Formats: sequence, structure tokens, C-alpha cells
Amino acid sequence: MPYQNADPTAEERKKDHIELAFQSQITQSQLDNRFYYEPILAAHPRPASLAPITFLEKKLKAPIWVSSMTGGTALALTINHNLARACRDFGMGMGLGSCRALLFSNERIQDFDVRHIIGDDLPLFANLGIAQLEQLLEANELWRIDALLDKLRADGLIIHVNPLQEWLQPEGDQIKYPPIETIQRLLEVTSTKLIVKEVGQGMGYESLKALLQLPLDAIDFAASGGTNFAKLELLRSDNTQQAIYEQIALIGHSAAEMVDMTNHILQMLGDKVLCRQIIISGGIQNFMDGYYLMQKLQLNSIYGQASAFLKHARGDYDTLFQYISAQIKGLELANAFLNVR
Repeated sequence: MPYQNADPTAEERKKDHIELAFQSQITQSQLDNRFYYEPILAAHPRPASLAPITFLEKKLKAPIWVSSMTGGTALALTINHNLARACRDFGMGMGLGSCRALLFSNERIQDFDVRHIIGDDLPLFANLGIAQLEQLLEANELWRIDALLDKLRADGLIIHVNPLQEWLQPEGDQIKYPPIETIQRLLEVTSTKLIVKEVGQGMGYESLKALLQLPLDAIDFAASGGTNFAKLELLRSDNTQQAIYEQIALIGHSAAEMVDMTNHILQMLGDKVLCRQIIISGGIQNFMDGYYLMQKLQLNSIYGQASAFLKHARGDYDTLFQYISAQIKGLELANAFLNVR
């Protein structure tokens, strides 16, 4: 077909260029210096050009994880069902919010029962706190975990380790043993797939080092930079408690710091690292953050978001669909034109 000069928006576009030129200027300090921009080496990416990734023994179309969020409220049903639908449509994995209530009752099961939506081919993980694991082990009632996974048709269990949150929560549980000991005890008696995560503070070097040497299926950073559940619980306390503990709620590690620590541990320990899958989460604001940290990390990884999904999942599904679609198009663009420095 001969080339045709069809540019019907040219006049309007050029007018926009003139009017917006001064608003579009940026300074050196605004540049994102994490990347080399390489405009010469690739064409515009085709839709659905992301390479599939095997994670948690299932195939993902996009390297994105819906991080554990909510349950037990009327709004949670809408949120979780929207998120599960998005996982199905875009080929992502999903972690449920705390499923503690389902250990003893099916009253809120509709909030969490999303396997029929997400489908069988994508990872879906239930979620319990380390305090509940302690209690179930002490009571010799681990069968409740198996029953939970069966009723949700979940692939495995996320254990959230949250000592600061529990301490600052007015009705929080006391953790009696070092969480690493509880996790080790569970690994000795179960074949259930396990992910261990924090809840918004992240983890330091020694904690990461200990977890990476366990045969876990993944570690979810849940780093500092997103929702801080220790601070959230502190805000539910009285003024005296807030004054005493406000500084410790600010303790934490960023996802970028945790990537560097993990790479260092991997270099130091080599084959002693048994857990070789990471969900990079906590303060991941957009696809640029996720792409950068996945490229930096030397283990198989995807990135997770919670609050960003939550913001778009509370209403009609189209809002969430458009948000995730833009994220994936952004990842395709980054793959084509950006190299990490």
C-alpha cells in the first residue's frame, strides 16, 4: 500500500505543543537516574509481548503479585473479587488477606472464596499470622491449616511476621517464640507451600539471611515505603501510647535496600540459599519501581502491590482493569527501551 499523508490531528497537536512547551520543561534533578534510555535498539513493543514467568510452579503472564490485603468486611468481597478477576484477565498471582477468621468459621468465606474466579492455573495463597501459627502448633491443631487451604482451594500459605504491628495493636497477640523457630517447626511437619512476609517494615540482613536458608517457596519483602501497619495500629491507640512508640513505628527497610541485602547474602552463601523466589513489595509505586528492582535482584522475582490495587479495586472493575493494563504496557515499554544502570 502506498504511503499516505494522513495526519488529521496535526494542527491541533502542534497547537498543544506550543501551549504546553513551557510546562513540559524539567530539570536535571527530576531525571530518573536508575536507567540508561536506549531509543535506538528496539521498536515499539507489541501488545502482550512480556515473556511468561514461572513462579510458585505456575505460569504468570505478567510479573505482578496482588499482595495480601483485606477480608472480613462487606467491602472486602468487592475488592477481592475484582482483584481475582484482574489476576485471571492479566495472568497474575494473588495473596489473600488474613484468613484467621476462617480457621473457626465460614461466616466470611465469600470474601476469600475466589478460586472459581482466578482459575486453577494461577497461584492463590491463603494467609495467617505468625501468632496464629504458634497457637496452632501448641494446640496440635495444624489440621486447621489444611482445612483452610482445602476450603479456599489455595496453593499454599503466606505467613505474615509482624511483631511490631502486634505489639502496637491495642488488641494484638503476644508472640512467644522467635518466628524463625515457629517457621522451622512448621516446615518439619508440613509439605504445604509456604511464603513468609513482613507487613510494611521489611526485614534486616540477619532475618533475610535466616529465611533464605530455609526451603521456603518464596519470601515477600513487604518493605517499608508503603502502608505501615505498625503506624496504622499506633494511630488506633491513645495519645500516650502514640507519644511513646511513634519513633519505633518508623523503623524499617526499603525494597531497594532489601534487594541489595539479598544479593549480598546470595553472593556470600551461594548454594546454601534454598529459597530462590522473591516477591518485591513495599513502596512499589509503579511499573518503573518494579522493573528496576526485578532487574537488580539476582533471584527469580516478581513485584507486588497492595495499596495501589486497593485504591482501584473498590469500585467498578473497569477502573482496576485500566490501571493494570497501563502497568503492563509500561513494563513492555521498559523492557524495550530501558537498561538498569
